Amino acid sequence: MKPIVTPLTQALSEGKLTRDELRDFMVRSDGPALRLLFFWVLVLLATGSLIWLAWDSWLIWPAMFLHGIVVVHHFSLEHECVHSTVFRTRRLNKIVGTICGLIIILPFKHFRYEHCDHHTYTQLKGDDPELIEMPKSFAGYLYYISAIPYWRAKFTELAMHAAGHLTEAEKRFIPKVEYGAVIFEARAMLAFYAALFVLMAATGWWAPIWFWLIPLFLGEPVMRFVRMTEHVGRPTVAQMRDNTRTNLVSLPWRFLCWNMNYHAEHHYASSVPFHALPRLHEKLKDHICVEPDGYLGAHRDILRQLRRAPHG
Repeated sequence: MKPIVTPLTQALSEGKLTRDELRDFMVRSDGPALRLLFFWVLVLLATGSLIWLAWDSWLIWPAMFLHGIVVVHHFSLEHECVHSTVFRTRRLNKIVGTICGLIIILPFKHFRYEHCDHHTYTQLKGDDPELIEMPKSFAGYLYYISAIPYWRAKFTELAMHAAGHLTEAEKRFIPKVEYGAVIFEARAMLAFYAALFVLMAATGWWAPIWFWLIPLFLGEPVMRFVRMTEHVGRPTVAQMRDNTRTNLVSLPWRFLCWNMNYHAEHHYASSVPFHALPRLHEKLKDHICVEPDGYLGAHRDILRQLRRAPHG
């Protein structure tokens, strides 16, 4: 069988990227993550303060939405921790990733195994467990962005795991020896949430509702909007130069997504930490799918394809 030539191997063969440079890109360090986390906490405090300042006003809703955009982007940090590239040690990646999972109701261990198959079978229907299918209509496009199907699937998944059940699809990507750990993780998360709600009911301290849960649900459609730009509208083929899209976005969005807008680069070398992806982009940008107009440009492409698709 003829080997598949990827942009990474092509860049290496053409001398645009050396193996020494690739090894340098893959070096892990705590410094960049700790610096970003410092500003991350400042941004969370700032957006959370807007909710407090708007407490007796209708402006609390846009304030919670803005705060929610930051809250849901804990997904980006959890995603990087799944790859163990945020910090030097696997233990610290696991701790931070687990905390992020509690914040956005996404169990870390289950996500790690699911995401591994996503990288192995990217955009292959029936094999990629994270495949977001191309909408069949504009209504379907809006329905996905609403996050209703996302939350329905996640709550069903969490309840099923807590009850001790895994789907046949999950049994394909979760090692058998880890079935119990995934079930325990779901039960532990539900126990944590239950204990928190008992505490709130007993003390009358409802701040988590206003500063966490409502913002989380208000902000999730933004995350759905972002997640669609990674693969939706790209060919459902194994070739990574075709099935994944990099989006060039402004600094605030790069900050929030931990450089995951460089998504094609991430798929070609998933062991490269977030802080090295911009440098890797400069090496691979002529070999991958790049959307220069960022998230909006990607959605224009998706909607263009949707309009041209045959219906009925």
